[in-house]
Amino acid sequence: MGEIRPSDRSGLTAVAGDVLETARNRLLVNLRYLDTALTFHERAVYDGTISTDGKALYFDPVFVLRRYTESREELIRAYLHTVMHCIFMHPFAGAGIDRDCWDLACDIAVECTINELGIPWLMTGRTERQVRAASAIRKAAGFLTAEKVYRALIRCRDGAVPPGGTLSELSAMFASDDHSMWRGRQAERIQEVMSGEPLDAGDISPEDSWKQIAEKIELELETFARIKGRYSSALVQNLRAVNRERYDYEEFLRKFAAVNETVRVSDDEFDYIYYHYGLTHYRNMPLIEPLEYREDRKIRDFVIAIDTSGSVAGQQVQAFLQKTYNILRQRESFHTRVCVHIIQCDAEIQNDSVITCPEDFDRYMETMEIKGLGGTDFRPVFSYVDGLTDAGQISDLKGLIYFTDGLGTYPAEKPSYKTAFVFVENGYDIPEVPVWAMKIILDSDELEKGAAK
Repeated sequence: MGEIRPSDRSGLTAVAGDVLETARNRLLVNLRYLDTALTFHERAVYDGTISTDGKALYFDPVFVLRRYTESREELIRAYLHTVMHCIFMHPFAGAGIDRDCWDLACDIAVECTINELGIPWLMTGRTERQVRAASAIRKAAGFLTAEKVYRALIRCRDGAVPPGGTLSELSAMFASDDHSMWRGRQAERIQEVMSGEPLDAGDISPEDSWKQIAEKIELELETFARIKGRYSSALVQNLRAVNRERYDYEEFLRKFAAVNETVRVSDDEFDYIYYHYGLTHYRNMPLIEPLEYREDRKIRDFVIAIDTSGSVAGQQVQAFLQKTYNILRQRESFHTRVCVHIIQCDAEIQNDSVITCPEDFDRYMETMEIKGLGGTDFRPVFSYVDGLTDAGQISDLKGLIYFTDGLGTYPAEKPSYKTAFVFVENGYDIPEVPVWAMKIILDSDELEKGAAK
């Protein structure tokens, strides 16, 4: 198209803006639940592509017009591709990741989601190859979210065969826009802003803003699904990955800690200056005696219940117990006397192992055998624990943690102790728990990572 003179840029920007408006309107006809996401700040930059930093959509007017002339469907798809990166929070990944693998994983997650929307005019010449590659990627990653695909790609650095093709082949198949703004290089890339007012960040960050948009979309999707049927599984999986609340499991365990008085000098409350002054000037008479007691938050008595029904994977059970053990064995986690019941139960109590010291835990982990593998009923565990409490075998019960898939019968009444049901994220619906219980969702990869420490 040749060099663009400054006098021509404003006209090109206006026409390209009209083209993007047309693309937005056509998407809204088919994807009404994306209305908030498609209300995007737009800025023209002559850098040869389309991109975003989460705050605005940057477009090269020449790129937009050329792509629209060649194939308006491909332009609309490229526009949707970039918006979906923000909906799925892709530009806001933390530090320490492999950027090339992350960029590719995000492109794969978005393109597969668009393909599964099933809108015929959004299909392009790459779609058929993408679908074939996605089948292999799904087998390796489990689910087509950026995080799952990223972990599958990372394994390729250790010599594993990339699913669906080489990394360069996958990039050619799935890449659509530029991601360099995700890495904070906005000033290097933007040659000249041709339109739009300066963005006002206000009181909410772009990340928080897109988080709210993603939550709104998921809520509206649930409504649409009830009316018109099921939507793209990839879209649902990515939204759930974005919207589900993540927990620091170690911090969570502290909710079950008991405040106990430990015979130990409290360095925070003991003043050595006055103590030494008394010894010096009053014939070895200290002015302040050292405080022998301080309050330590340590695990005392609690129950870990393991759902051993056929639908719960034994490997995940072991990883969960190992992760919990690794947290408990940290310095000052165990009280001097502990009573931890590890109860295996499917539809009835299968085993109860009592842990009174770290050595007991070591022996249990070395010899543990999963028992049961029948149906699921949570009520026997609560009845059993209530019986132990009434018999005085548990004297200071602070809480019960139940590791399960949630597909069972819950007690009708609230127990007298704190209760949490712990699930592993698997891409499917996590069942609701009673209002009196806490619900914790752990990522399977993080679970395995925590168990390996």
